[in-house]
Amino acid sequence: MASKKPNPRVAAPAFERPLVTVDVVIFTVLAEQLQVLLARRPEADIDPFPGRLALPGGFIDVKLDATLHDCALRKLIEKTGLQAPYLEQLGSWGSATRDPRGWCATHVYFALVPAPDDSGATGSAASEWVEVDAALRKRLAFDHGEILAAAVERLRGKVEYTSLPAFLLQEPFTLPQLQRTYETVLGRPMDKSAFRKRMLDAQFLGEAGSISGDAGRSAMGYRVLDRERAAVFPRTFRSVETPSSKD
Repeated sequence: MASKKPNPRVAAPAFERPLVTVDVVIFTVLAEQLQVLLARRPEADIDPFPGRLALPGGFIDVKLDATLHDCALRKLIEKTGLQAPYLEQLGSWGSATRDPRGWCATHVYFALVPAPDDSGATGSAASEWVEVDAALRKRLAFDHGEILAAAVERLRGKVEYTSLPAFLLQEPFTLPQLQRTYETVLGRPMDKSAFRKRMLDAQFLGEAGSISGDAGRSAMGYRVLDRERAAVFPRTFRSVETPSSKD
């Protein structure tokens, strides 16, 4: 959708406009670790925080981006070459001090992508996958450390009661693979029988036939029925995660 042209009869604002950007926190699971994609800032001294790692993102282009969501999708592809099956707005950050170039506001999205076939693939030579806890310890550019911490908290909070980890897997996948992804994101084990019942009762998965599972044994494969949104469970996993609990 093309952006509307400004009305020449409407006076331009008599105040300086802030810089406006969109940043994307991109999560995947690699080597049984929750990882985030970070991009290396240009080394030139004219750019803020030269050479430092940052979240992928950039300025809104009013000629290309009709919405913030459009800008997030464009930046995701431009910076990484990745297409995210799940993209959600996280929040906005803004101040006079977060960017040395001037008053700046950024609108942040978080994305979930399956692990690339090549574990080192990022879509850009300047980008790298970093384990989340290690990334949180790094001095990221701008206020991206604060933003990443908020994104991790949002993801782990929502995983307690939604099907979000399914968007981190290549389809089709088995229920044991899905359980391990939940456990990786949350950082704790789950009871197998309670997990299986929760997944199947939610009716967000469709059978995809027999596939190769753990240790090469065949198992039922599944696909997500609705790729537009995550399923929401009536209770959190914490309420049913002990082996003696009944769902």
